[in-house]
Amino acid sequence: MGVSGGADSVALLRLVMQFRPEVGVHVVHLNHELRGEESEGDAAFVEELTRKLGLPATIARRSEIEPMLAKRPANKSALYRAVRFELFKKVVKENSLHGVLLAHQADDQAETVLHRLLRGSSPGGLVGMGRESRQGMLAVFRPLLGHEGKELREYLNSIGQDWREDSSNRSGKYLRNRLRVVLREFPQLSKTLIEMAEGMRGMRTWVSQNSPQLTERFAAVELEGWPRVLAVEAARRWLISRGAPAGELRPKVLERFVEFVTDAAVGSKQGFPGHVRVRRRRGSIEVEE
Repeated sequence: MGVSGGADSVALLRLVMQFRPEVGVHVVHLNHELRGEESEGDAAFVEELTRKLGLPATIARRSEIEPMLAKRPANKSALYRAVRFELFKKVVKENSLHGVLLAHQADDQAETVLHRLLRGSSPGGLVGMGRESRQGMLAVFRPLLGHEGKELREYLNSIGQDWREDSSNRSGKYLRNRLRVVLREFPQLSKTLIEMAEGMRGMRTWVSQNSPQLTERFAAVELEGWPRVLAVEAARRWLISRGAPAGELRPKVLERFVEFVTDAAVGSKQGFPGHVRVRRRRGSIEVEE
């Protein structure tokens, strides 16, 4: 279980211990080493809490885990996320665990959907976070997505459990923090965003089930005549199976692939994320070796 020391993760830990004590919990904390003494205090808090609860814990520093990354993202937020998941994978493997429990809740879900909406995400990206998902071979569980942050703080107050506050969450230089302020001022917007995410989840399932299945080498005409949303999903799956990173397949990239396939006037070769170079040859589409 990932525990930062904040209210949400501490609440998840205490809830599991109170209501699901049969779950074998191993606490994982990553010291991001970004806030000096505050970061050290977070790590010390988690270590003391797990000691009181009699739980095994792994507390690591970012500088220890970051060198293990096979690929280092340029974006700092993506880098820190990659380091966290690298640590989770390491602990899960070493301790033969089923996966990782994370404390994302309804407020986080609304922020995620709004963030993706502003970024121009495809409909599939607007489903937000799933209660169960996978990061490669790592199973990820988010049991608190149906609960708001204020509920979790009320629970902690009711049992007399303290937590740590991250001062960086108050900084206006981070987009997520600015979005959080907006959602706090307009609580109905959060509900609407979450409802939209649920609707998009149903749509994504339908699109996945009904889009064409493309083989490694396919005839260009196979993608002609399909509704755009289904053609784009087929393009996304095909590019991912050829090695393109899913996170880099923005809507404009997928639209460009569909146009390349269905319009011979575009050219015979195009490059896509992940150094995937695609060519049209005698009416067929394939990856150029």
